[in-house]
Amino acid sequence: MSAPAPSYKLIATDLDGTLLRHDGSVSERTRAALAAATAAGAAHIVVTGRSVPWTRHILDALDYQGLAVCGQGAQLYHAGEHRLLTSVTLDRQLAGLALSKIEAETGPLHLAASRDGLEGEVLVGPGYRVQEGPLPNVMIDEPAELWTAPLNKVYIQHPTLDDDSLARIARAVAGDLVGVMVSGHGIVELLPLGLTKATGLSLAARRLGAKAADTLAFGDMPNDIAMFAWSARGVAMGNAHDELKAVADEITASNEEDGIAVVLERLYLS
Repeated sequence: MSAPAPSYKLIATDLDGTLLRHDGSVSERTRAALAAATAAGAAHIVVTGRSVPWTRHILDALDYQGLAVCGQGAQLYHAGEHRLLTSVTLDRQLAGLALSKIEAETGPLHLAASRDGLEGEVLVGPGYRVQEGPLPNVMIDEPAELWTAPLNKVYIQHPTLDDDSLARIARAVAGDLVGVMVSGHGIVELLPLGLTKATGLSLAARRLGAKAADTLAFGDMPNDIAMFAWSARGVAMGNAHDELKAVADEITASNEEDGIAVVLERLYLS
């Protein structure tokens, strides 16, 4: 008698620290495990904090043709058609007010911002520390330039506060104006209020004919908590932030140790 088919119709994976290794690649083992899952009828969907311009090259390299949730849920992108289907922008007046409240508590912040759209630039203000790598950005001299076009998010950094401390203060004083998310090391974001990865994932799932009860999610950072809460099962990587591990249904191996493949092989190849 053959084993019953796995129940998950949708496999949602974060990118950085989850699907991608530290060098930005996806291992052959993980590619094979995802191929086995999709061959069995599951759909793979990328759900990332990166905006579309910082995601497209990865999806193209993977020959990924499906939907992707980008910008912490703000953008739904069709990779096969290179088309932005939906996009939510940040109210710049509310964001400015939120920043003034945060800086009243912390002192001056270093800022960057992601502009909306398929070609949206990431503008980087004075003092903001950009992580090394191939992602394009535009350095600006005047912080006022951040606010001259529609934005998906604003990035904030503090000279001495760590990410979690900065995020706690931001939520305490401005959490009624904007969403505050820690999405990576050195990355604290201000987002449209109520927006999470679960927002975009639920929209994408409806388009794919899937439900929360059909969804298996993989992630590594606190910005994946809402996605885990929405999904039937949330799997944290071995390298995940402690806040995500605390709410995960399972903890797998790290992204460097093919943690996604470890789970998918058990479900689809055993």
